Amino acid sequence: MRKKVTVIGAGHVGECTAMYLAQKNICDIVVIDIIEDMPMGKTLDLSQAGPVVGYDVKLEGSNDFEAMSGSDIVVMTAGFPRKPGMSREDLINKNAEIVGPVSEKVKKYAPDAMLIMVTNPLDIMTYHAWKVTGFPTERVFGQAGILDSIRFRTFVAWELGVSLCDVQAMVLGGHGDTMVPLPAYTTVSGIPITELITEDKIKAISDRTRNGGGEIVKLLKTGSAYYAPAAAVVEMVDAVLNDRKRVFPVSAFVDGSYGIKGIYIGVPVILGSGGVEKIFELKLNPDDMASLQNSAKTYKEWLGVLGY
Repeated sequence: MRKKVTVIGAGHVGECTAMYLAQKNICDIVVIDIIEDMPMGKTLDLSQAGPVVGYDVKLEGSNDFEAMSGSDIVVMTAGFPRKPGMSREDLINKNAEIVGPVSEKVKKYAPDAMLIMVTNPLDIMTYHAWKVTGFPTERVFGQAGILDSIRFRTFVAWELGVSLCDVQAMVLGGHGDTMVPLPAYTTVSGIPITELITEDKIKAISDRTRNGGGEIVKLLKTGSAYYAPAAAVVEMVDAVLNDRKRVFPVSAFVDGSYGIKGIYIGVPVILGSGGVEKIFELKLNPDDMASLQNSAKTYKEWLGVLGY
């Protein structure tokens, strides 16, 4: 029997997540949304693409949260997207009112599932979902570091005129303006970018990465990014379902590493069937360590908005 993945929220990120997952042929997929009949229409359409694209997994849409029962993984994309002029932090109270009740539904209907958070502000909502569900920390984690890293990889590849596939990168910290791109851990087929790109251009690429989501919001005008966020989520789902032991930066619960305690923030982890199986503590230079700890401090203060 195939594994089961539920995507909560059938907006752009949710529907793209379902589409990319279907294309991998690794699990049956349920898409849940409160908008009447909408998830059913989207999954019916996706199902009918299967004969051409080459997948035959079961796709089901529902307005009933009980449809997630028996899920191995739940991906939460539900929430309000950012609009022009709105920061991720503006969304704290608004999306907490969605994430809290939905997390209660996850706890009720899928108590053994992994919970992957996508709703922004990502690190805050991941902490909120963890508190509400009461799940072990290794089973609740957030997608952000992969997205930030693939943005960094894209900009590096464009700067050098090389294949996107040959660039590897690491971006830590909160999913926002305080994220910490790590040039020392970013390579092109093993060559550090510090040997290939000037310091001022690396800084420009890092700044563009920090503002990557906002740049897309400004261009779209009526929403936020969804293709790349969904692709990043599917990387995580695949790593867990197939126990791939992939090393990714994800929003994980940190309780001592990097001098950070008691919050969710982006760090490099091993992701496998056990969820977050290990956190790697990299040797950071003083500036990067200070930036990471500053990012953690900022997010810890924002948790206070929700009374944590």
